[in-house]
Amino acid sequence: MSALDGRPARSRWWSGGARALWGPVRDFGRAELGAPVGEVWRRLRTGGVLAVPLTLTACVGIVALQVLQHLRGASDWVDRLGGVYATLPWWQALLRTPLSLFVPDPSLPIWGLMLQVVVVFGIAETTLGARRTLGVALLATLAGTAFARYSLWTGPGGFLGLPTSDLLVRDTGPSAAVVALGLYVACRYRAWWTAAAIVAAMVIEVVTITNLAGFEHLAGAAAILLLTAFETWTGLAPPTPARPGADTLTR
Repeated sequence: MSALDGRPARSRWWSGGARALWGPVRDFGRAELGAPVGEVWRRLRTGGVLAVPLTLTACVGIVALQVLQHLRGASDWVDRLGGVYATLPWWQALLRTPLSLFVPDPSLPIWGLMLQVVVVFGIAETTLGARRTLGVALLATLAGTAFARYSLWTGPGGFLGLPTSDLLVRDTGPSAAVVALGLYVACRYRAWWTAAAIVAAMVIEVVTITNLAGFEHLAGAAAILLLTAFETWTGLAPPTPARPGADTLTR
């Protein structure tokens, strides 16, 4: 390659520009997410997949329920035990909520749901513990269920009311829990840009696609923000991990 055609100089310019851009991006990523990623890496390196028993159980449960709800006869039992509807009495909805968290939408591909659960539940379980992860997931799911009932009560003309046809569908799956867990982990590690991005994404989802799922995701996010504020105010929040934490990524 001749030095007279300008390509070596252009290449050096692009290379220098890329390095100049990559440095701030890398530093921002380490400051924002270095601590939780480092904690996940330490736990998985020490315990392997056994470090995330709740995540493994959730994945097995989702696959099993997906298979069962496509079998004749068994699908009715899946719906009776884990199918939550806005028209159900509260006591039935509460009894079905734990299982409903893992009942996938039969019309959607399961691989995307499994990827969300593996990544987000896995990060939450290794940083929060299984008990707190499950508690946050159930809280977000109940917040979504409560919103569906409110929307049905207020009617299409009320504040945040949705058409009745949108509220009579089966309301199951871990999507609201995934959003809530991601937001809770971000708040716990003071990754404020990540938390803001999650909330902004939920608002955009509601504005662009107005349906029950979007509002339930936003309701779950609102519940987590309230929970975080309450824990901070009462001193019940778990100790905030050190933010640097990025050293573990370079070892």
